[in-house]
This record gives sequence, C-alpha cells and structure tokens, in this order.
Amino acid sequence: MSIGIVGFQTLRFGDARSYLYAANELLRTGHYPEKTEPFYFRAPGYPVFLIAATLGDPDRIALAKIANAVLGAAAALLLAFLSAAIFRRRTVALVTGAAAALHPGFVFVCTDIQSEPLFLLLLLCAGWCLLTAGDRPSSNLAILAGAAAGLAALTRPSALALAPLLLSPLADRRLPGRVRLHVAFSALLGFAGALAPWTLRNAAVYREFVPVNDAGGSAFYQGNSDWMVRFYDLKTPEEYRTWSAAMFTDLERQTREIEAAAPRSPSSKSREFVRRAIAQRRADPGSWRRLLLRKAWDWLRPYPSPLFWPPSAVWTIGALYTVLTLLTVVGMIRRVRPGVRAFAITYLVLTMAAHVAIIVVWRYRIPYWDPVLLLYAALAVT
Repeated sequence: MSIGIVGFQTLRFGDARSYLYAANELLRTGHYPEKTEPFYFRAPGYPVFLIAATLGDPDRIALAKIANAVLGAAAALLLAFLSAAIFRRRTVALVTGAAAALHPGFVFVCTDIQSEPLFLLLLLCAGWCLLTAGDRPSSNLAILAGAAAGLAALTRPSALALAPLLLSPLADRRLPGRVRLHVAFSALLGFAGALAPWTLRNAAVYREFVPVNDAGGSAFYQGNSDWMVRFYDLKTPEEYRTWSAAMFTDLERQTREIEAAAPRSPSSKSREFVRRAIAQRRADPGSWRRLLLRKAWDWLRPYPSPLFWPPSAVWTIGALYTVLTLLTVVGMIRRVRPGVRAFAITYLVLTMAAHVAIIVVWRYRIPYWDPVLLLYAALAVT
C-alpha cells in the first residue's frame, strides 16, 4: 500500500539511480563498474540483489520495489523470532512482530530503491543466528551468523565495525571455554568467508587491500571537513540545497585532483581524503569537539532534520521515537537475559560511535537502532 502511495515507478531516493546503474553495468559488461558516483563505487550487495530480484532486468522498478517490500515483511517476521529467542515469551514476540510490520521507519525504507531493507534483514539474520548459536550451541549457526554479517558489510560497509561483536560468545559463561572459542571463531570464519571473494576481486583489480569499496575516505571527509561544520549552521531547505551543490562540486574537484596524483589506487585516495579532513580540523582545534557533539546529537535526536522534512512530519516522527525510546529504557531496566542486554547496549554504542566518527545521516540509524528499540519497547508494554 505504501509503495502504491509513493508510486511503483517513482524514484525519489537520491541514491536509487546509482544502484540501478551499478546493476545494469554489471549485466552489460560482466564487470562491476569502477565508479558508481563521481568519487567512489558503491558496495556490491544491493546491486546484485536488484539483478536477482528483477530476474536480470533492474529497470523493472515496480518489481524491485515489491522485492524490497518482501524483504521488509521478512524482517518483521524475523524480528518476532528474534524476540521469542531472547525473551522466550510468545506475547512479546507477537507485539514485536506487529510493531515492526507497522513501524514507519521500516515502511519508509521499503518504498524506494534503497539498500536498507536488505541490510536490515541481513543484520537480523546475523543476530538471530549468533544468539541461537550460543543458546544451543552450534558452530554451523555461528558460521551462518558471520556470513550474514559479512553480506551485510557487502551491502553497507559500516557493518565492518560489527566484526568484534562476533566474538561475544567468548563472554557466555554458560559454555565451557573450548566451546566458546569454537563458536566465536566459527562466526569470524563465516564473516571472512563471505567477504573474501569480493576482497580478492578488489585485490586483483586494484592491487590493493580493499575489503568492500573505496568510499571510506570520502565519507570521512564529508563528515569531518569544514563542509560539515558549515552544515550545522544551515537554517532553511534553500540554504541546504545551495550548500549541497557547492559541497559536491568541491568533492568532485578534489576527487579528480587526488586520482590524478594516484590513479587506480582506492587506498591512496581514502588516505588523502582522511588527511585533508584531519588537517582542516587541526587548523581549528576546538571545532572538532563541537562537531563530534553535534554529530552525536544528530544521531540521538528522535526526529528527522527539518531541512528535509515538513514540520508536521518532524513533530509526528519525533513524538513516535520519543515514546519508543522511553519504552526501550523501561524494557532494558527489566532484568531479562542481562547478557543479551549488555550485548544490545554494546551494539548501540558501537554503531553510534562508528557513524559519529565518520558521517552521520539520521536515515542510517533506522536499520541499526530501530530493531533494538522495538525489541525492548515490546518487552516494556507487555
């Protein structure tokens, strides 16, 4: 229904055409394009999914959107199973699944050509498999958990930061030490196995170690340069549009300049972007602390940016997330599986820190944080 309201053929999401371009180029040439944007190439996971979901014709936009809706429905179902596995209460699981199916954030990301539905499902698969691998225990499920996390990283590279969490079975005191080691390193094996083919492909193409793509340095520059300092002084959508056009023009210019000095070297490009961002922050030492605090609030605030959304949406979504966050706190206070709660809190802190250090976009928080909020909010209301 939501897709029908937005339009089965409508592309509103800014990155949609880049995903479609990557998928079409892979089909046309048999090789993944070296650039999907003027300054980097996108992770391959979602373009490959588009090819499979549209039966080899990514321009079937309606079919791709329906596939995203199926992913969203599967994610809601899987979140209910994860709730049952954590809390072991049928009522909580049903409330979690129903809330996930109706959650505006999940519905929103399923209405366009964007990677969040696939990424969300892979994250939930990884979480359910890792939890069950510890409860049983099972090295096969641990391998599947790691593989799902690896595929998530191939869909969105920020998931590389989750690799340390695959070692969480080492802290499970219910298991003998040898079993803990076996489960934890099985998860790491699955993670490495999922990443290895693509990383080896990059090594063959670029003669460098590139785990997923070459966007890290550019994203760090966008999130920590003077451009981001200026972003937090914007007041109106018109100012944002002017800022955005100027920023991306400058980013393209710098990309050409850096690539001319080190052609076909993603690592050199990323390092140079990081160096330039750090140099700008060192030139104004106090600004980096202020910038990090602003980015942290940007991640934590319960409402989307008024620069992109009308006031009615800002207030409505803000009220919803405020209630959801308060219920999550109530749910976490309850002493239900404290080990899982400690894992969840560590996960929330780690994913926030990874984005605050690089770049914060409120939309990025939806697949990372909202499942945890829904799980513990459901526990609170039941």
